[in-house]
Amino acid sequence: MGTNMAPETKTTCPYCGVGCGVIARVDEDGKVSVKGDPDHPANFGRVCSKGSALAETLDLDGRLLEPEIRGKAAAWGEALDLVAERFSAAIAEHGPDSVAFYVSGQLLTEDYYVANKLMKGYIGSANIDTNSRLCMSSSVAGHRRAFGSDTVPGCYEDLELADLVILTGSNLAWCHPVIYQRLAAAKAARPGLKVVVIDPRRTMTADIADLHLAIRPDGDIALFNGLLAHLAKTSAIDENYLAAHTNGFSEAFAVASAMRFPELMERTGLGAREIRQFFSLFERTEKVVTCYSQGVNQSSSGTDKVNAIINCHLATGRIGRQGMGPFSLTGQPNAMGGREVGGLSNMLAAHMSIEDPADRDRLQRFWQSPEMADRAGLKAVDMFRAVADGRIRALWIMATNPVVSMPDADAVEAAIAACPFVVVSDVLKLTDTTRHAHVLLPSLGWGEKDGTVTNSERRISRQRPFLTAPGEARADWWQLCEVARRMGFDGFDHASPSEIFAEHAALSAFENGGSRDFDIGAYVGLGDPAYQVMKPFQWPQPKGDDGRVTRFFARGGYYHPDGRARFIAVQAPETDRTTAEFPFTLNTGRIRDQWHTMTRTGKSARLSAHIAEPFAELHPRDAQMIGVGGADLIEIESPRGKAVLRALISERQTRDSIFAPMHWNDQFSARARIDAVVPPLTDPVSGQPASKNVAVSARPFAAAFYGFAISVAKPFNLQADYWALAKADGGWRIELAFSQAVTDWPQWCRVAFGLGEGAEPLGYADQQTGDLRLAFFSGDKLLAALFLAREPVAVARSWAVSQLAAEHGNLRKRFTLVAGRPGVGGADPGATVCSCFGVGVNQIVGAVRGGCHSVEAVGKELNAGTNCGSCRAEIRGIIDGCLATAAE
Repeated sequence: MGTNMAPETKTTCPYCGVGCGVIARVDEDGKVSVKGDPDHPANFGRVCSKGSALAETLDLDGRLLEPEIRGKAAAWGEALDLVAERFSAAIAEHGPDSVAFYVSGQLLTEDYYVANKLMKGYIGSANIDTNSRLCMSSSVAGHRRAFGSDTVPGCYEDLELADLVILTGSNLAWCHPVIYQRLAAAKAARPGLKVVVIDPRRTMTADIADLHLAIRPDGDIALFNGLLAHLAKTSAIDENYLAAHTNGFSEAFAVASAMRFPELMERTGLGAREIRQFFSLFERTEKVVTCYSQGVNQSSSGTDKVNAIINCHLATGRIGRQGMGPFSLTGQPNAMGGREVGGLSNMLAAHMSIEDPADRDRLQRFWQSPEMADRAGLKAVDMFRAVADGRIRALWIMATNPVVSMPDADAVEAAIAACPFVVVSDVLKLTDTTRHAHVLLPSLGWGEKDGTVTNSERRISRQRPFLTAPGEARADWWQLCEVARRMGFDGFDHASPSEIFAEHAALSAFENGGSRDFDIGAYVGLGDPAYQVMKPFQWPQPKGDDGRVTRFFARGGYYHPDGRARFIAVQAPETDRTTAEFPFTLNTGRIRDQWHTMTRTGKSARLSAHIAEPFAELHPRDAQMIGVGGADLIEIESPRGKAVLRALISERQTRDSIFAPMHWNDQFSARARIDAVVPPLTDPVSGQPASKNVAVSARPFAAAFYGFAISVAKPFNLQADYWALAKADGGWRIELAFSQAVTDWPQWCRVAFGLGEGAEPLGYADQQTGDLRLAFFSGDKLLAALFLAREPVAVARSWAVSQLAAEHGNLRKRFTLVAGRPGVGGADPGATVCSCFGVGVNQIVGAVRGGCHSVEAVGKELNAGTNCGSCRAEIRGIIDGCLATAAE
C-alpha cells in the first residue's frame, strides 16, 4: 500500500448517507490516521465509530490485486477483451435486454454516470439497477408521485431548527450517528425541542425520545393517515398552501378519515393516549421535521408510507421552510449521487424520466448516442429472477455483494452461479459473490478513489485519493470506458474523473431552464485544477446562481406539469403476516459498528469488539416460550431459508418480534446470511424489497457443545455446525457450536488454526462436565486456545483476546489462560461498550461504583461516549442498572 505526497487530504467518509468530511493524514512512515473535518458542513468535525476506525480498514489483506479469468491471473487487456466480447455476443444473439449491470451506492458519481451512459445510451437497455434499490427506492417513488421529481426538500440544519423531530423507521443513533449527535446536541441546548421515535423496537435512538411509539410492523400508513384525518379538523391545516400549491387533498382525506379510531389502534398496536399525544404534538408544533429511513422504505407498502408522511406536511404547509419538512435519510454514501445520474433502472440521468419521450430524446442528443432505452429496465429482484430463468445472459456486478444483501439470497446465489457469464468488479478477492465470477476486475478502494459523492441533504463532496493504487487495481469508470471502447462505442474517451463530472454538470443544465430540480450548471466547464480543490456544495446550483437556495417548495414550484404537489390517497395494509407455522415477525437491519456485508468494517478489531457475532434479539417471554436461554443459539426459519444466530434476550424488543442484523455472511459465519430467510416480496411501485416484516419460526439450535476460541492466524476449514469469527487485536476470536463431540480435539485445533506439529499444547478435559480447555504455544507466544462446554462457554472473552498479544513464558500464566479468566489482580474489561475508546462494561460498572453517576461523569473518567456518542444510551442503561441494584 503506497501513499501520495500530501501529508493531509480532505475527503469524505465511505459509509452512510450522512456524507461526513474527514481528513486523512499520512505520516512519514506511511501510517494513516483519520479524523473529522471541522470545516465540512455535514459533520463539523464529528465522526462515528466506523469513521474513526477507517484507518484500520486500509490493509491489503484479501485485496484483489490483478484481473482474473476463471480463477487465474490475467492481463487487463485480456480480461477487458473477454468482457466486451461476451457482452457483445449476448446482445447480438439475444438483444440488449439480455445483459445487465448491478451497481452500488459505493460507486462514486463518476463511475455511476459512465455505467448508466453505457447501458442506457449505447447498449440501449435500461437493465442497470443498484443496491440502492434495497434502501431508498421507495423514497424516490414517493417523491416523484408527490413532487413530480426525486427531490429531498430540506437539509440537516432543519433538525436543529425544528421544535419537533419525528424519527420513524430510523435508528438514527446507530445508522446515522453524526446526525444523531447533531440532534442530541440541539436538544441539550434547547430542551423544548421534542423528539418522537416511531419504531417497533426500543432502539438506542429512543434514549433521547420524549415519546416512543412501539408501532406494529407496517403500521405507519395507518398512523399517518390517522394524523392527516386529525389535522383536517384543526387549524393546523394551511388552507392557503393547499389552494395555491397542491391537488388531491379531498381524495387523500376521504381515504384517511374512513378509518375509525379503534381500527387505528388495532393496525398500529398503539394505545389511545399515546396516539392522541403524538397527534397533539404534531398539530400544535409548526416547526416539524419527519425523518424516515429503512423502517419506512423497506416494505411492500414503502412508497405509500412515504406519501402518507408527505401528505401530512403538505396539508400543513410545513415543507421547505426552516425547521420543517419530510426528510429521507439515505443509507449509502452515494445513494443520492446514483439517483442524480439515473442509476436506477426506471430513471434517466439528471433526474429525467425514462417514460418521457422528450427526456429520452434530450438525453440521446446530449450523449450523441446510437440508441436510447425506451422503457424501464428490470429492478433488482426482477433482475435476478431474469438471471435465474435465462433472460439475462451476461451480468456485471460492481462494488456490491448481492449473494448476502438481496432477499431470497440462496436463490440469488443459485442464479448467479448458473449465469453463462458473470463479471464482478470489487476490491476483495473472496466474497460470497466473487466466488461465482467468470471474470474478476480489481477496483480501487476508499483512499484510492477519486471522484464525488452526494449525501442525504443534496450536498456534493469530493472523495480524494491519499493512497496509490495497489497492484493492478483501476477505477470503475476506467473499466467501463475500456469495455465500451472495445464494444465499438464512441463517447467514452474520458481521461479523468474531472472530465466526467464536467459532463455530468453540463447534462444537468442542458435544456433545463428550471424545468428540472437537479441543476449544477455552475460547474459546467470545470477544469481539473478547480475540481481538485472543489469544496462541498449543495444543489441546485444553476449557472450564475449564488448557491443560497438550500430548500425546495416553501412557495410551491413543484415539478408536475401544473407546478402543484400531489396528495396521494393511500390505504393502510394488513400488518400481520404471521401464521401458526411461522408465528414471529422478523425485522432485519444494521448495527452500530458494522457496515453492509462487512467487507470493510470486518477488518477492524475495534469495530468487531462491541458485537462480535450475528444475533437474534427477542423478548424475554418469547425466549422462555420457545425454550431459549441467554447466549443460547437460535434457528430462524421461513419458507425461503434458515439462519443460526446467538440469542440476545432484551426488554427493548416487542413481543412476537425478532431483530437480526444484515451484515454477517459466509466469510464471517457459517449460517448467518439473514437475507436467505427474507422472501422476495417487493413494493409494487418502487420495487423495494420488504425486509422489516417477515413471518418466521424460531427454535433452540440443538448443540451438544459450545465453544469459544482465539487464534493468532485466521482460522480456515472450521468443521463446526456453527461458527462466527471476528477480527481481534493480535488475531481472531471465534464462537463455535457442535452437534456432537469431535474425536480428536487437539487435531481439530491444528487443522482449524493452521498449527504445525511443533505447537506445544496445554490443557485439561473434565469427562463428567464435558468441559475442555486447550491452548497451544510456540515459545513464549500463544498461538491459539479453545474453550468448550455443554452450555454457552463462560470465558472472559475480552481478557482472553488480550492474551494473544501477551507473553506466556510463565507456566502459572499459561494455566490462568486455560482457566479462561484473569487471576488475582488481573483485570477483565468486559464486553466492549464504547468502540471508539475500547471501554468495556466492567470498566463502566467500576466507574459507577466509584461515584460516576452520569454519562458525563463516566465520559470524564474513561472517555467512553465522548467521541461519536453512539454508546451513550448503553452507558446510561448500565448506570441505571447499577444504581437500581445498589438501592435494593
